[in-house]
Amino acid sequence: MKRLSGKTMFITAAGAGIGRASAIACAAEGAKLFASDVDPKLVDALKKDIPEADCFVVDATSNAAIADARKRTGPVDVLFNCAGWVHHGTILQCTEDDWDRSFDLNVKSMWRTITAYLPAMLERQSGSIINIASAASSFKAAPNRSVYAATKAAVIGLTKSVAIDFADKNVRCNAVCPGTVDTPSLRDRIAALPGDYEKNYQAFVARQKLGRLATADEIAHLIVYLASDESTFVTGSTAIIDGGWSI
Repeated sequence: MKRLSGKTMFITAAGAGIGRASAIACAAEGAKLFASDVDPKLVDALKKDIPEADCFVVDATSNAAIADARKRTGPVDVLFNCAGWVHHGTILQCTEDDWDRSFDLNVKSMWRTITAYLPAMLERQSGSIINIASAASSFKAAPNRSVYAATKAAVIGLTKSVAIDFADKNVRCNAVCPGTVDTPSLRDRIAALPGDYEKNYQAFVARQKLGRLATADEIAHLIVYLASDESTFVTGSTAIIDGGWSI
């Protein structure tokens, strides 16, 4: 039997990177998948990759959009919050708009989805909530990641709070904390940096103790585990998957 057979799952930011790899992996493991992204082109591409899934556009910063998504999907067994944005710069290079956008997308979007989907999980006394955080958070500082690290530390706090409040209802909440993952988003951010692209890319590689970046598929394996019944005794965890960066 496939590891996620019989489970219904909703994913945000499933169009690229970790979200896309996780959507494909979870569908392959038998999940009834609802996969969303804010970019219609990425949603169209995902429909071709996972024709059995219900793929649709959702803006995770919109209360109305999340409410509509909840009506479309109905109750789910697994909620995977993958939406996020990486601001580049120190706190002195972070405007108030940057700060607000970072917290709205990286943290408040999770408040929106969790408050939408948690009540049905409590009613059924079963559920797994998975939040994307980062090793760059309360674990480790990284240059030019001031507001990003603040948001991801907040995600860890949110995760632990949800986990402890609802553990007795058999609803689990865990955070996945990747290091540097080779995704289209990372490639775009490296391309936006001044200087030589390859030199800047190798600087990201150099800080990984294993000498390479993670693949999105490697993170997806962990998502499948936390979504499955193999992890039913795991809650409130902050699973670091960073190639030894935080050692």
